[in-house]
Amino acid sequence: MRQFDSQVNDFMDSLIEESASLEPAPVPAVFSPRLSDKERSKLRFVKSLISSSFFLYSELFEVNHIRTIYHMFIALLILFILSTLVVDFIDEGRLVLDFDLLVYAFGQFPLVVCTWICMFLSVLMVPYTLFHLWSQTQSGSFSHPWLYSLLFGSVFLLYQALCLGFLPTYIALTNSLPPASSFIVILEQVRLMMKTHSFVRENVPRVQSWAKDKTSPSPVVPQLSQYLYFLFAPTLIYRDQYPRNPTIRWSYVATKLLQVLGSLFYAYYVFVRLCIPQFRSISLQLFDLRTMVLCVFNSILPGVLVLFLGFFAFLHCWLNAFAEMLDWWNSTSFANYYRTWNVVVHDWLFYYVYRDFLWVSKRFRPAAILFVFTVSAVVHEYILAICFGFFYPVLFCLFMCFGMMFNFILHDQRKGPIWNIIMWTSLFLGHGVIICLYSQEWYAQRYCPLKEVTPLLKPRSWSCQRSLMANSDRL
Repeated sequence: MRQFDSQVNDFMDSLIEESASLEPAPVPAVFSPRLSDKERSKLRFVKSLISSSFFLYSELFEVNHIRTIYHMFIALLILFILSTLVVDFIDEGRLVLDFDLLVYAFGQFPLVVCTWICMFLSVLMVPYTLFHLWSQTQSGSFSHPWLYSLLFGSVFLLYQALCLGFLPTYIALTNSLPPASSFIVILEQVRLMMKTHSFVRENVPRVQSWAKDKTSPSPVVPQLSQYLYFLFAPTLIYRDQYPRNPTIRWSYVATKLLQVLGSLFYAYYVFVRLCIPQFRSISLQLFDLRTMVLCVFNSILPGVLVLFLGFFAFLHCWLNAFAEMLDWWNSTSFANYYRTWNVVVHDWLFYYVYRDFLWVSKRFRPAAILFVFTVSAVVHEYILAICFGFFYPVLFCLFMCFGMMFNFILHDQRKGPIWNIIMWTSLFLGHGVIICLYSQEWYAQRYCPLKEVTPLLKPRSWSCQRSLMANSDRL
């Protein structure tokens, strides 16, 4: 690792020296002209280094100490399974292998599959066709090309809003999809919208540059196979080509997918053993400070476990499995954590929200940061509201209040172990709050009927009565 770090530093030093000698671009950086082959090869190398952060977990798990922690989590899963079996045997007098929670969470799965197929096919054909037709109107043989740009841009935005934005949400709400099924539909909706935006955003400047310079007889339009590859690639930034290995290690792919499945069952046992018993007893109590404080601190452990399971299952296993098929650990600041915990989403927010907002706002950096936080908070809260079936903006408030505050307080200049401890403590406490409040509201929405008309946006758990607690035994 020291040798690799030294090589990277030497390379970046030489790249900075060469870039400093270049003349400033006459147009904004986001619409800069195409680079030379030498510069493009260097930037591809830098991009490959950034993309290699996907495989950071794989390198970490080669370290004995990290593998020991991994083995501890496996041992804890075994204890969860044994605990569930022993308790069921004592209570029921027999071994009960009951996965009703998983069956319920992934209910109506055929509808989910059909919805995803329709979403994917529309994303595969509509944006690419619109872009290809628009590129032909920029060749100079059409008068008033800006009118065609306005027309095709409006159709694309309408497609994004109705076909990708409204229809999946409508299907999830009208069919009352359970949480896991809703998450599949809504997360895919958001992912595909971000993919199509990146494809158009990266290729429109190329066509505009071609229309201005006429460097080739036809506009530079990616092939459909390149676009199809991008839709499956574990990245949200479109490129014509990505680094690939010569062969696919199918045993590696199978291992990662099995680990995703194992993480799913791990999360099931966390909720069964640590969450459901707790919220059965307190979810219908009258909301007060004492109940909330006890609930938050009792939810920290399951919140931490779910946090690590999500990181491991998605950012390590799922993305690495797709990267193989297609060929933040030491953060001391929230600013660094937000940049590195999910590099895939961070890259998209940096290129298409932060950097474009800086270009529009004439380099007003605080406003750009605020705008990025707002977009991220709104999208996260939208996902939870649709999937849970109620609006309770806990995550939005944590993002915009505490997340924003800690981003500036615990900045990159905060070095040392104490800041790492503060960062993790705040993160664990925040996930405890999320697990507690959303779980309380989930139970209250189902087992606490309204006795009087209350404000639409008032959480039902705030006015739920203790007398109805017996109804919670049904889940």
